[in-house]
Amino acid sequence: MVQSPPASDARKGALNVQTDLIVLGGGSAAFAAAIQAAEMGKTVALVEGGTIGGTCVNVGCVPSKTLIAAAAARQAAQNHPFRGISTVADGVDFPAVIGQKDDLVRELRQAKYIDVLKSYPSVRLVQAMGRVVSAEPLVVEAGGERLSGRRLVVATGSRPAVPPIDGLQGTPYWTSTEALDAAELPESLIVIGGSAVGLEIAQFYARVGSNVTVIEAMDHLVPLEDADVGSALASWLEADGLRIITGATVRSVSHDGEFTVTFEEDGRNERVHGARLLVATGRSPNAAGFGLEKLGVGTDRRGFIVTDEHQATSVDGIYAAGDVTGHAMFVYVAAYEGGLAARNAFGESGRRDLRALPRVTFTDPQVAAVGLTEEAAEATGISCSCRVLPLEYVPRALASRDTRGFVKIVAEVGTGKVLGVHILAPDAGEMIQPAVFAVKYEMTLDDIRDNFFPYLTMTEGLKLAALAFTKDVSKLSCCAG
Repeated sequence: MVQSPPASDARKGALNVQTDLIVLGGGSAAFAAAIQAAEMGKTVALVEGGTIGGTCVNVGCVPSKTLIAAAAARQAAQNHPFRGISTVADGVDFPAVIGQKDDLVRELRQAKYIDVLKSYPSVRLVQAMGRVVSAEPLVVEAGGERLSGRRLVVATGSRPAVPPIDGLQGTPYWTSTEALDAAELPESLIVIGGSAVGLEIAQFYARVGSNVTVIEAMDHLVPLEDADVGSALASWLEADGLRIITGATVRSVSHDGEFTVTFEEDGRNERVHGARLLVATGRSPNAAGFGLEKLGVGTDRRGFIVTDEHQATSVDGIYAAGDVTGHAMFVYVAAYEGGLAARNAFGESGRRDLRALPRVTFTDPQVAAVGLTEEAAEATGISCSCRVLPLEYVPRALASRDTRGFVKIVAEVGTGKVLGVHILAPDAGEMIQPAVFAVKYEMTLDDIRDNFFPYLTMTEGLKLAALAFTKDVSKLSCCAG
């Protein structure tokens, strides 16, 4: 348990709380570190000056996914492919939609974060801003207390990045935080950024009634993913009513009752107007203001804390995990790194391994991927071969009357080792996990072909895509391999 020195020592300026581990932050990485340390028999001080739960439950994964699901329900009522089924989509009570989202956020914040701490009596929550004042000994000041710890894990997360666009500052632009908590539905919305966050929010607003324009600087959407996926996704989003502009550089923003965004496309200056503007161009670290700079904790040029593969920083005894490190910004990566940091802080030597990391963009259709893209494999000098299986060859997609998308496998020539899998499909996020195992355990196309895949599941598309390397799948009967 947390120990306190005698009151007389405290009056002399001695440290008034001693603990094994101090964790700065209150999100997924912080909780994972605290829980891991508690399970190792350590005492923990969890220091969080803001809202418990971090980005995911409060302003990220949870609110965005429940809003996406709400919009999908309306979309299905408006437009479905089944004869004989009559549905009606009435108008949208936008405040009610946001209110139900807020209810879920509060419920999960309480159940998955605040209540969880009751199960770990050796974890003490300090609800105050923490600042590291010394590394040897390790001392953190928070809420009028001086905390002394053997080790420190920094898990302070990130915030939306705001690019230096001329005229943007001083305007009432949105980041993802404001877009997920809007009081009114805007008639029109401009989105700067065509990656996961921007596209998910853009499609939500389009489906509940806004006119939406997306501007992306790269030549295809979700630019970190396979180019074939980004190009095909754009066509489906356009069919959903969004205006998609790629290969465009935003030059300026102005606001006079409405937003005007000036951008350059194919050497020409163009303009688009909208009632609201969402800037979704990445994340910035919450690394400043905690006293870390004075201790010499190293950061990269963007301000993210640099760690080695053990999550250790440049200062002995100080570790970092989650978004503040600038690694892949997924909640499951943050939790993984938090646990790894805590274990390594107390004697283990585990190494971070993100080679088989699944990625999902929750548009409709969804984007899911693991491993190398075709472009990345070629850039590293690997001789690869690819097959793209349109969903029209997947029986479950035909039965569901939704064949939007494809499964693409990138395999090494000669060995047949699966290097990457890229899926564009309504349920891509649910389909990707077998591909994660294939990449992680260096499975080959033969390994996939030789496994059973249940008939009339979307996951069967992975086996059919593997079969496409050696067979014409249009000539196969049901379940025939």
